[in-house]
Amino acid sequence: MSIYLDYNASAPVDLRVLDVIVEVYKNKIGNADSRTHNYGENARSVVENARKQVACLLNVSSDEVFFTSGATESNNIAIQGLKDYAESTGKKHIITTAIEHKAVLETVKYLNQEGFDVEIISPDRSGRVSADSILNKVHDDTLLVSVMHVNNETGIIQPVKEIGEYLDTKGVLFHIDATQSCGKLVDEIRDLKYNMLSFSAHKLMGPQGVGVLVLKKKKYKLPPVKGIMFGGQQEHGIRPGTIPVALVAGCGKACELAEREYKENTLKGHQIKIKILKELDSSGIEFSINGDPDYCVGSTLNICMPGVSSEALMITAKEYCGVSNGSACTSKNYAPSYVLAAMGIPVDQIECSIRISWGPDSDVTEVISNIHGFLNIAKQIRS
Repeated sequence: MSIYLDYNASAPVDLRVLDVIVEVYKNKIGNADSRTHNYGENARSVVENARKQVACLLNVSSDEVFFTSGATESNNIAIQGLKDYAESTGKKHIITTAIEHKAVLETVKYLNQEGFDVEIISPDRSGRVSADSILNKVHDDTLLVSVMHVNNETGIIQPVKEIGEYLDTKGVLFHIDATQSCGKLVDEIRDLKYNMLSFSAHKLMGPQGVGVLVLKKKKYKLPPVKGIMFGGQQEHGIRPGTIPVALVAGCGKACELAEREYKENTLKGHQIKIKILKELDSSGIEFSINGDPDYCVGSTLNICMPGVSSEALMITAKEYCGVSNGSACTSKNYAPSYVLAAMGIPVDQIECSIRISWGPDSDVTEVISNIHGFLNIAKQIRS
């Protein structure tokens, strides 16, 4: 039976999270912003409890946590929401990287058309953008630097700590897309300096359709971000619209579980990676790892198997594994991965590359058994 190994696209909902979501749907009816009856008050208490759970995981204040529909919306608010501030200060220079999620790249592309000066920095073959290559571009009119913590295709950890510490001394706003690191690199995130941080609940075994934008206060003031939609004053106007109470509760529960279990989850993730690599070594098939393994999270592996078309392999071996060859947001586009291309990997190697990603609930024995069958199919395709 096939096993799901595409957690970086969307992780399964933890059943304990699902129980919370169902309980809220069944028993906590009402709008969290209704103030005339107990139903609204009860719904609001669920939301505020979830806000505290998120804040606890990230070691921030509850009033710095804003709920959104997901990281895509959070990224858009964090970047587009600075337009008025940019116009008033004359700071319209933005720096980001060529391996960001499309939610960042397409947003800065839009701002470029609106008159902003956008610089996009590429990584080297390690999959890592050097801190100096970004910081050397910072100048007096730099408004924002936006860098993801962990790349969704390669699992490579970016130098956000070094970048954040430097930018903090320069007064330049720093946004981190922590979609692939939230709930995983918990200690690291807590130690980062940033102004804005985004993530989606469904990447850490929470529900789809809800995410978070963290706006960290400095001298008691939030970053100069404004909402990009018009409507009510929900989430203090940062994100208008009725708060999905059950989904928010699920997000909070996922964060609570991640905080409690991230150390054992990290250990298990690394153990699975070691066993997958041993299976690859013993299979006799030629392979290489895309990105520097020394800077990779323990739950992701992006590999190239020369002569094995990733498209053919995923279709032929779907009875064993559900894997991918790129970001889910571009899965309908059969062009080679823009992330691997930005790393300087040749097209023929990109077309033979796949991403394998797993999570805390992945069964080690089941993973290795299915990877074994998967690699047997790969060898048949190559021959």
